[in-house]
Amino acid sequence: MRIKYIIVLVLFLYGKAFVAQNKSTKLDKFLSFKEYIAYVKKHHPLIKQANLQLSIGEANLLKSRGGFDPKIEIDYDKKKFKNTEYFEQLNTTFKIPTWYGIEFKANFEENTGVYLNPNLTVPEGGLYSAGVSFSLAQGFLINERMATLKKANFFVAQSRAQRELMVNNLIFEASIAYFKWLEAYKEETIYNRFLNNAQIRFKGIKRNVELGEKAAIDSTEAKIALQTRKLNFEAAKLKARKAKLKVSNYLWIDKIPLEIQENILPLFPNDEVLSTSLILKEKNNQGYLLKNHPKLKSLEAKVDGLKVDRSLKRNKLLPKIDFQYNFLASDASQLNNFRATNYKAFMNFSFPLFLRKERGDLKLTKLKLQETNLELTSAALTIQNKIDAIEIEINSLEKQKGLINSIVSDYEVMLKAEERKFELGESSLFLINSREQKLIASELKANALSIKALNANVKLYNTYGLSNLD
Repeated sequence: MRIKYIIVLVLFLYGKAFVAQNKSTKLDKFLSFKEYIAYVKKHHPLIKQANLQLSIGEANLLKSRGGFDPKIEIDYDKKKFKNTEYFEQLNTTFKIPTWYGIEFKANFEENTGVYLNPNLTVPEGGLYSAGVSFSLAQGFLINERMATLKKANFFVAQSRAQRELMVNNLIFEASIAYFKWLEAYKEETIYNRFLNNAQIRFKGIKRNVELGEKAAIDSTEAKIALQTRKLNFEAAKLKARKAKLKVSNYLWIDKIPLEIQENILPLFPNDEVLSTSLILKEKNNQGYLLKNHPKLKSLEAKVDGLKVDRSLKRNKLLPKIDFQYNFLASDASQLNNFRATNYKAFMNFSFPLFLRKERGDLKLTKLKLQETNLELTSAALTIQNKIDAIEIEINSLEKQKGLINSIVSDYEVMLKAEERKFELGESSLFLINSREQKLIASELKANALSIKALNANVKLYNTYGLSNLD
């Protein structure tokens, strides 16, 4: 089964390579950045884990809505001792909670027994009641049930924001890994090219030494240059292999980890691919992106939840006044049997004299709210400053890339001129190696700057908190 999935992945990712045949029958297989990111978004286990965050928020919302579910309660109590039935009590209730602390209730009770409490005496067929219970002060405009449901809605928003941040960080880390692989591959290519030059030069000088046209020391110097290039090439090849393995960590399909094959190469993404894969086309609308930043949305949801807590704590400062009124009837077959002359009423009043617990809870909630508001303000400013710094970095790197490319071109001209002078006997192998080393250093610098520019773009993506999974 594993082999089957690997074959499917290879065919899908590199189908173009299998189709595109050239005259030399050589096939180039590439894993483009666009294909790579698409696979990460679709198959990485962390994406599924991120989706679970949203499911948890929705489950909590469903749970909080349960506080408003209608409820049936049945109480049955009986006592019999030495053939004497002390009492038998049956009490059934159907309750319908509503938003503003009002609860509608229908009840049936039937009580019998020798030692039954007189106030529990009911007609022979039982007693029906229908009524309402509510709170006048504490618990009317807001109560625990209402607060839980409101906070659950904000928790869903937090879960959604957390999901977006998890996806964003995954794409960021996967992109950085791909760019490191690309950088290492480019280094390997650079060293391989100059290794070939060193091999050709060494063979030519060795032949000239054998013919007596060059001194033996020139052969030694060429050999040292060749061995140095081989050493650099092996180090670059090792670096590329390690980077490729790290990229493989982000490739999965149907919970099966995949490994990139040796003949698969990375592709340098152009601006269009980079912009599409990282959703950076929207970066010009900075105000919209900041307003909808998942971290800020999460903090805003947290602030809203604390505001609900603050309202609930304030409500706790009010006295607790609970009322209950029930119409009574011995026959519930018709509604007009429930008359105002037959009723049962209940009232409860309580009020702490010092309110120290309530005032303390309210103060703590206000402090938490103040702290979160400060965190929100600080986070917004930090994100804005970070975006500005990255955009400055991107612009600077573009200028540096232009300069280093010009330097590379100049070094290539100087190396070719030095090689021409060497052919004419007006230069030395030492000068050629020196020119070549500077060219290698400048090409490596150009490669590093190109990767820095890619990393800067993906850092901008990360800072904006983008995570579109489409």
